[in-house]
Amino acid sequence: MTSSLSKNRLTEAAYQCLPGGPLDVDKIFYNEVASTAFTNPSLRTLVEDFVLPIRSGKAWEVRKGDICRIVAVEGAQVGDLNIWSLHNPRERFWASRTRQLQRAHVSVYDRLWSTLPYLRPLVTITGDSLKDYGVDGSGIDAEGGRVHDLLGTRCDPYVNRMLSGEDKDYHCHSNLTRAILPYGLTEFDVHDVLNVFQCTGLNDKDQYFMKTCPAKKGDYFEFMAETDILCALSTCPGGDLSKAMWGEGSSETTNADPMLECCRPLGVQVYRLPDGWLAERRWKEASPNGPLYKGRHALKEVLFSPA
Repeated sequence: MTSSLSKNRLTEAAYQCLPGGPLDVDKIFYNEVASTAFTNPSLRTLVEDFVLPIRSGKAWEVRKGDICRIVAVEGAQVGDLNIWSLHNPRERFWASRTRQLQRAHVSVYDRLWSTLPYLRPLVTITGDSLKDYGVDGSGIDAEGGRVHDLLGTRCDPYVNRMLSGEDKDYHCHSNLTRAILPYGLTEFDVHDVLNVFQCTGLNDKDQYFMKTCPAKKGDYFEFMAETDILCALSTCPGGDLSKAMWGEGSSETTNADPMLECCRPLGVQVYRLPDGWLAERRWKEASPNGPLYKGRHALKEVLFSPA
């Protein structure tokens, strides 16, 4: 007979570390970081502050140790977020590994991890006004929806053309592409996103669903940069996702744009903490875990040499 221990093992998190390992976050420290917004706001120096209009995109830099806050300034609105290492765009946010190391919908204390061969936390989430969303503050609603989605990815003009037969330019993929051009990046640098404020889940057929965004005016999602990063955000053309993007009830069947009235701007603020404050708490920039691997993928000889 299967023991209770092995039964639990079937459904517990597959990716785990020992106490004190890279997944064991210093909650006391990050609670202190979060509390500066309310108990000691004078510690925070505002270094960036802008509002992103509907159906647009913008990129901005966040220095290591800085705090970035995304705000629903007028009400419910989904934002699609990309993150890169500022100094090496090949190192960028890895949504699928983050799902494995953290969870499929992220919140406070979760980290957003970078791609191989780097594999380090780019940011740690420090604040989330929707962390108690759902039934009795459980984080999950009656239909199984959760907020801040890593199950899905950005909308794009290619899948839109495939599903609707129409060309539309202001999908999140396109918004992010335009946003990063000033940084020398292109469409090929856009990657799977964190859907901030987006409420999603899997239905009884194991199919992806999107619910109306539960964010209200003033709701926020906040993270601390663990290294120098470049962020890009798109205000989703679906707005709060209360209208269908494809299929029955969408613009392809009505010759209108029912989603436009559901679109709202998002605000972004970046705050800087005193270097001494961080040093006193022995915070250090996150280092890549990849170089700790000393193997060569079982390669026995050099297959090529650099020119």
